[in-house]
Amino acid sequence: MNIKVLDVVALLHDQPDKKFMKGQVGTVVEQLDENVFEVEFVNTKGETIGLEEIHSDNLFLLHFEIEKV
Repeated sequence: MNIKVLDVVALLHDQPDKKFMKGQVGTVVEQLDENVFEVEFVNTKGETIGLEEIHSDNLFLLHFEIEKV
């Protein structure tokens, strides 16, 4: 999986310490390390509810267009 800045991702596992649950959707806003990304999570009003460092092992890249596999 090749995650990059501005990709839309979802959490693969609950993160109770950060109050986010599996499936929470966010946008990658910065790559901090080879496998660590800063992800912004927003509510339905577009207000930021969290900006968290997330390891790529806990991210699922979402696709909006059909791509070759």
